[in-house]
Amino acid sequence: MFHDFFTELRAAKVPVSIREYLTLLEALDKNVANDSVNDFYFLSRSALVKDERNLDKFDQVFAHVFRGLDYLTDLFGEEDHLIPEEWLRKLAEKHLSPEEMAEIEALGGFDKLMETLKERLAEQEKRHQGGNKWIGTAGTSPFGAQGYNPEGVRIGQEKGRHGKAVKVWDKRQFRNLDGDVELGTRNIKVALRRLRKFAREGAVDELDIDNTISSTARQGYLDIKLRPEKRNAVKVLTFFDIGGSMDAYVKQAEELFSAARSEFKRLEYFYFHNCIYEHVWKDNVRRMREVTPTWDILHKFPSDYRVVFVGDASMSPYEVAMKGGSVEHWNEEAGAVWLKRFADVYPHLIWINPVSEKYWKHSQSTHMIQEIIGADRMFPMTLTGIENAMKELAR
Repeated sequence: MFHDFFTELRAAKVPVSIREYLTLLEALDKNVANDSVNDFYFLSRSALVKDERNLDKFDQVFAHVFRGLDYLTDLFGEEDHLIPEEWLRKLAEKHLSPEEMAEIEALGGFDKLMETLKERLAEQEKRHQGGNKWIGTAGTSPFGAQGYNPEGVRIGQEKGRHGKAVKVWDKRQFRNLDGDVELGTRNIKVALRRLRKFAREGAVDELDIDNTISSTARQGYLDIKLRPEKRNAVKVLTFFDIGGSMDAYVKQAEELFSAARSEFKRLEYFYFHNCIYEHVWKDNVRRMREVTPTWDILHKFPSDYRVVFVGDASMSPYEVAMKGGSVEHWNEEAGAVWLKRFADVYPHLIWINPVSEKYWKHSQSTHMIQEIIGADRMFPMTLTGIENAMKELAR
């Protein structure tokens, strides 16, 4: 397996040397990773990656080679719930007709789903394929991969097939948005300029011609007057949804991010996934370890900040409405609670959605978010949509 890891990294053009590979094996021999998948990830990344530009390639190869080795500690609070890789290995896929899909019943809600998953983990002893009960593949069970269920937990599958998963139990590494993207940002910058409130502040380093002439005439000698530069005084707080279904909109999000960094000198940004919960982060590579409590943001940034959420708002309704609904961790409070707190603290708040507006009516989670923040506060990620969003923030 480790040799495959090495060759896959080389094939992905990550410049890994034999010496670095041997160093990793030596560290494993001395049990530096403590038999932990998470510790092994950081150990191997430290030993094999020399340039941060290769971190995203490394994450993709790591997920490909070691998929299925993640622990379910967020839900059950124990380190011994390891799903064997062979249980989730893709040998076949389940393809059902619409009529066959309609005959399959859901378990009956999020809480029942989580309770049943815990029971299955305690009882199951071997791999299953094609069934309707156990954790496995190519069946109609609510738990596993490559099958179908109207309400299930997807485990060990690279991406969704039917969009029915209530929870996705795979640790995913997302890359940061590129703030230096220039192509396509010019029109976005023009749209963002709708949100401008100028004020003179900072060092007095700009020549005040009118005042200099007036003072010189009064004094009888040259009396140069300076003033602070006139700057856009608007303060903006942005939150970017990253990963999952947002992967299809990375280019648009990068262009918006780059344009915003150029236009707003007082710009603070954070990342989240699907819905806002008890913490956000600044760096997607270290998002599991270096997070910012959401309460700290609500207390640190005053209510005069303009708040912008950027995301497709497309997720399981449980992710918005339920405790524990997040696909990545066990959230103690529902996403709706946190969204309501933002709406209460910041009167100038909008949501920019890259999904075409004509599809919003088909997404229950989109409707739920609109009800929380206000239906007139969600705008499409088009030039007209961004212009209208800036007008809303400028009120």
